Formats: sequence, C-alpha cells, structure tokens
Amino acid sequence: MELEKHGHAVFSISYHLVLVTRYRRKVITQTVDERLKQIFEQVGKAHGVSIKEWNTDRDHVHVLLSAMPKTCMSKFVNAYKSASSRLIKKEFPQVQSLLWKEYFWSQSFYLATVGGATLEVVKRYIENQGQQE
Repeated sequence: MELEKHGHAVFSISYHLVLVTRYRRKVITQTVDERLKQIFEQVGKAHGVSIKEWNTDRDHVHVLLSAMPKTCMSKFVNAYKSASSRLIKKEFPQVQSLLWKEYFWSQSFYLATVGGATLEVVKRYIENQGQQE
C-alpha cells in the first residue's frame, strides 16, 4: 500500500473514475487522449488529485486516481469535465462537429473507492479490536 503524507495526515485514498462521452460518441483519438490526460493533471493539481493509471477507449476514460482527504470528488469531477470539454472543443474543432449540441461528456459518471482490503476484511478487523488473541 502506498501511503501519502500532507501536513500531519498520512493517507491512502484511491478511486476508480469512468467518464463517458455524450451519447458515447467515438471522439477520443490518441491526440485527444493525451490532451485529456494533461488537462486532468492540471485540474487535479489544484484539487489534490493525481493519476495512478490512465486508459481510454474511443468513447470513455478510465482513471485510477489518488486524492487527498479534503478533496470533494464531485467538485473535482465537475471542474475537470467543464475544463476538458471547453478546451477539447476549442483545440480540436473536428471533435465539435461530431458532438450533439456541443456536449462532450455525459452528465453522469462512475466513481468508486478502491483499496487493498475488501470490506469484509476491514469489518472483521474492526470487530476484533480490543479482543485478546
């Protein structure tokens, strides 16, 4: 487990994020993918989020990321979707012609916490605290 430190806190908070293009339009090329990742890193820096793993398909993005405890993930995701949509449409005009009503991302997203231990293992650990072995 990789631990991060900030101030007096030690933490390991990881998420799996999936973002899908609006109506699953296949607009993510290799160059768009690279730019999406750069934008993610820039927006992430301001929100205490960093990429652990990144992969895309033509119509969606998968990100394994780590975040600081103070990070509000819904605000981060909305900031990223807004910035990336605006910049991609500006920098890649050909993408805009493939979109419907100029929306780049679907309104919804998938976000789940991930970690090294299953919920059952953590539950047993907590249940057994204070008991003699």
